[in-house]
Amino acid sequence: MSTTTYTHFTTSSLVFLLISLLILKFSVGKSELQLNYYAESCPNAEEIIRTEVTKLYHKHGNTAVSWVRNLFHDCIVKSCDASLLLETVNGIESEQESERSFGMRNFKYVKTIKDALEKECPLTVSCADIVALSARDGILMLGGPKVEMKTGRRDSTESYAAILSDSIPNHNDSVSSVLSRFQSIGIDTEGTVALLGAHSVGRVHCVNLVHRLYPTLDPTIDPDYAKYLKGRCPTPHPDPNAVLYARNDRETPMILDNFYYKNVLNHKGLLKLDQELASDPLTLPFIQKMAADNTYFHDQFARAVLLLSESNPLTGENGEIRKDCRYVNRN
Repeated sequence: MSTTTYTHFTTSSLVFLLISLLILKFSVGKSELQLNYYAESCPNAEEIIRTEVTKLYHKHGNTAVSWVRNLFHDCIVKSCDASLLLETVNGIESEQESERSFGMRNFKYVKTIKDALEKECPLTVSCADIVALSARDGILMLGGPKVEMKTGRRDSTESYAAILSDSIPNHNDSVSSVLSRFQSIGIDTEGTVALLGAHSVGRVHCVNLVHRLYPTLDPTIDPDYAKYLKGRCPTPHPDPNAVLYARNDRETPMILDNFYYKNVLNHKGLLKLDQELASDPLTLPFIQKMAADNTYFHDQFARAVLLLSESNPLTGENGEIRKDCRYVNRN
């Protein structure tokens, strides 16, 4: 072998070796979501979250609904990264102040969960994973399915308040636009219909309902149901501070079940979007199937929640682990 050939061979081999090492370093450094991510760094993390969620549920049952809504709002905007939990301070505009966040509450109890984790494992468990795992455990508290939630998310250092309105579907949006939004993050029509089944629990403020009642009644609303709604929302101009609301599901208002779909088929959909699901040919077959089979609904709901929770998370060296979920760490 000539000197020139040997030099070329060794140089090529060295370049290949360096590229291989860089790829290996990148793949090792980029930590993806996984089951039991905290098994070594904080073995009791998931049990601590479950315990706190359970205690809060028995004190304030509506916290379970809040945890489910938090997951939806946090993950659909840009990333499952706890940007939702940031408060307005040091140039950050909180997503909680957006009109799309109207009616959301119980953020203060996230600190209860985080404080318990910090006491056990300081600066180890992310707020983003608290959002995901509290939703998982909240779903169970509400009688919903078990979701095999992965962990390893990291926290955003910025808020996405500026794009919130364009990211989170509105109750007046068309079915097609809502389906399109969810499809953009990898959730199909069946999964979207299942996720909307979360409307089986909780409540809707009258400010989001009165356009269906006044000045003329939406003809798609069942007349008896309309009487109930007008009794809950007696004026076309409700005071948003008066907390006037109607339950999403009057039969089982705090159970995550398929009554939502039965109500929609009986013209008792609370929001305009809810009711239109029963008339859209793309969604009607899934509405009918979920109304007939609660187990099927739960299976699809669990699948869709898992997809939502894994939407574009920050992992590896991206983001940070906040000490306090309300504020970005300041060194």
